[in-house]
Amino acid sequence: MAKKAPRPPVSRDRAIAVAIRLADKGGIDSLTMRKLAKELQVEAMSLYYHVPNKEDILDGMVDSVFSEIGLPAGGTPWKKGMRDRAHSARSALNLHPWAVSLMDSRTSPGPGTLGHHNAVLGCLREGGFSVAMAAHAFSLLDAYVFGFVLQEANLPFESPQELQALADSVMEHFPAETFPHFYELTIEHVLKPGYNYGDEFDYGLELVLDGLEVRLRTSKP
Repeated sequence: MAKKAPRPPVSRDRAIAVAIRLADKGGIDSLTMRKLAKELQVEAMSLYYHVPNKEDILDGMVDSVFSEIGLPAGGTPWKKGMRDRAHSARSALNLHPWAVSLMDSRTSPGPGTLGHHNAVLGCLREGGFSVAMAAHAFSLLDAYVFGFVLQEANLPFESPQELQALADSVMEHFPAETFPHFYELTIEHVLKPGYNYGDEFDYGLELVLDGLEVRLRTSKP
């Protein structure tokens, strides 16, 4: 009879990694300490020897996601730094969509979170942003990235075939003469070959960056 593989040792880092995997699969609301303990192959009470409570797990999960986001190195032009960071943040949040609602909610940030914030603010300050303007830019960019990720995650279609079926269903029930602009958008843009809603991200991001550039250029020193 084959020997059962030994259980990997439990640690806070491993508990956080497993919690992220569970949340990625079932959403943050499905994550419980009991379920996490079962996945780690320990009793629920034993888990508390390694982490004090669920809040500590959530803090660690958020910190881990922040650590996945690529950050601008010193000397990077601010526009390139913010563009690359926005794309990296979107990629990380698409992998962990549950994290969007938690990213700015934690009261005990870790080194990944603080390192992320420090690098973003540093890039903006080196680019000529005042402290107040850096705060405005940081907030604006996060609002755009987080909002787009939420919108993207909640679209009622994933493939071109699903999009076509959705459009057909809607247009079957509502006449074109009543909603001409909706029909125009759907037929002349959305249903064109190669359409990908995700492409809207770059268009909006460049508008945000261009707007910040104008505000930076015209602001008083």
